[in-house]
Amino acid sequence: MDPSPAWGIDNNVAKVESRNEITTLKPQDPDPLNLRLAHGFGPIFRTSPLLDALGGFMSKGDGNDLQIGLLVGQKHLNARGSLHGGVIATLVDVAFGYMIVARDGGRRQLTASVKVDYRSSAGLDEWLEAFIEQVERDGRKTKVTGRIVSGERVIVEASVLFVQAA
Repeated sequence: MDPSPAWGIDNNVAKVESRNEITTLKPQDPDPLNLRLAHGFGPIFRTSPLLDALGGFMSKGDGNDLQIGLLVGQKHLNARGSLHGGVIATLVDVAFGYMIVARDGGRRQLTASVKVDYRSSAGLDEWLEAFIEQVERDGRKTKVTGRIVSGERVIVEASVLFVQAA
């Protein structure tokens, strides 16, 4: 089976078929034809009301191989037409959190602190991807350090402190 998703567009709603599953993307999600830029990614495997409202969050793989990205859409932009800093902070929190939980076999953690150092901006239709570079554990605490990049360009360097849920 071809691992890349198959796309179908019907009445302004895109359907993504991957791994024998069909996921319907809502009209507020990024243009489904642009999603091909995400190189094998599909709609994020676990969502929430916030992620549903923002749209564009994508994932592929699982466990140690889980990858999280964002295709920047119109609603992710600030008044100047650049990616809003709050969306980047959300991507850092979601991506690092989902990736560390996947690596820890599902052990749930709560976000205690997020530190984001903005290095560059991003614009409409840019593909952003999260990379974890270091994980430090101390009892119930896990500090994750990494980057969000667009191609070779670093958008942010960030660290998140997670605490294991009691």
